[in-house]
Amino acid sequence: MTIEHQNIENLFTRADGAYVFARWGRPIVPVVFGVDDASLAVFKGAIEAVVTLASHQMAETDPELGANLMIFFCREWDELPQVPHLDQLVPDLAPLVQKLKQADANQYRIFRFDEAGAICAAFVFLRMDEHMAAVAADTLALSQAVQTILLWSDRAFTDQSPLALVADKAVLRPEIADVIRAAYDPVMPAAARDASHALRLAARVRPPS
Repeated sequence: MTIEHQNIENLFTRADGAYVFARWGRPIVPVVFGVDDASLAVFKGAIEAVVTLASHQMAETDPELGANLMIFFCREWDELPQVPHLDQLVPDLAPLVQKLKQADANQYRIFRFDEAGAICAAFVFLRMDEHMAAVAADTLALSQAVQTILLWSDRAFTDQSPLALVADKAVLRPEIADVIRAAYDPVMPAAARDASHALRLAARVRPPS
């Protein structure tokens, strides 16, 4: 199935009504903290698969941060301020931790942008509560990879996951994959704040085969 223009626009329209789109403007260099080697391999594999889908690039190091996609696992949000130098990477870390605790959140993402508005870094925080712990590692990894490859709306996937189950295995929904491919078309801008951008994306989504 193809995805309608209005649905594409909704994926990047925030709760306040603003249309905000951004993709990565530099190669992605992921690092994952707080998991074992097996889970680390699963996460890096999922990120590589989504980056390949987007026809984007990965690299061994980022010239500014070393790694520019940082994923942190914790059991309690209070663990985050104990991570060395994290408060230097994430402004207002202590108030953020209090906000996450009050909301009983189990995940949070922060993006940084370059002068052109493209994503230059992302920080992903995952608290392994009982709901998160019940999710298979490959499903969790693919979900996070998808949600960091673009700056989606804060409500993009509140009603429907970007993933679907096929033969008990989580896969990326085809229409979301199409949007990711279109978003990384070289002729498209790295960032946009006008909803007409969604029309250009819709024009690049492949027709049904």
